[in-house]
Amino acid sequence: MVYHSTNANRRIPDTVALQLLAAEEVRSSLSLKTIFDLVRPAHKVPRTIWSSDTPLTLKPKPITLFFLVTGLWIFGTGEAIIIASGIGVSPWTVLAQGIGKQTGFSVGEATFIVSILVLFMWVPLRETPGIGTILNAILIAMAIDVMVPFLPEPTETGPAFIQTIIGVLVVGIGSGFYLTANLGPGPRDGWMTGIQRRTDWPIGRVRISIEILVLSLGIVLGGTFGIGTIIFAIGIGPVVAMSLGVVGRVSLAGRQSHL
Repeated sequence: MVYHSTNANRRIPDTVALQLLAAEEVRSSLSLKTIFDLVRPAHKVPRTIWSSDTPLTLKPKPITLFFLVTGLWIFGTGEAIIIASGIGVSPWTVLAQGIGKQTGFSVGEATFIVSILVLFMWVPLRETPGIGTILNAILIAMAIDVMVPFLPEPTETGPAFIQTIIGVLVVGIGSGFYLTANLGPGPRDGWMTGIQRRTDWPIGRVRISIEILVLSLGIVLGGTFGIGTIIFAIGIGPVVAMSLGVVGRVSLAGRQSHL
């Protein structure tokens, strides 16, 4: 009897341990599920508690203006990180370089011309500009100029590769903030949001398609590119979509907590 009692006593802790282990596995799976749900890519630009009712307003709410300005500065910082990595510029810069080689324009002049042409493409897409469209050009350029001198310039491919990926992630985070402000996208982002709205394609797929198209055209025209350019072209669409998804869900959770 004592022998059986000892085995029973031994089995009880073993059973408890198995139950605790099973509970821990369930908790871990729930945590992973929660994370995956949080970063699930958005299909389109979501509305948030700080989104403006219309892009055309001249008196946005302070919180809306805050997310617009903060997002654009983060966006520009991400661009600066990519530039400082030294292994490739964005596809749009490759296009500007190609146009410059064919026309004699500087990269800056070609970039301006491309922006104007893209704005004309807004017309059939019925995209609406706003103060965000203007601030996009000003703040991103300012952030690049301010941040580049403070950023490391890797001399080896490994660190440069990692820095480029970080830059793409930062650009995506900035996009998530400023696009949800709904005060008007930049010329290129407006093309993305306009096509998404007209076709109902996932916004990540629209963005990556645009980047690959622009990169291909830039290469044909003679623009130069590197591994960083390819990383940006392939990665920016999914990163923007995931950032928009996170921002939208966090905003929704905040709205529900105040109900």
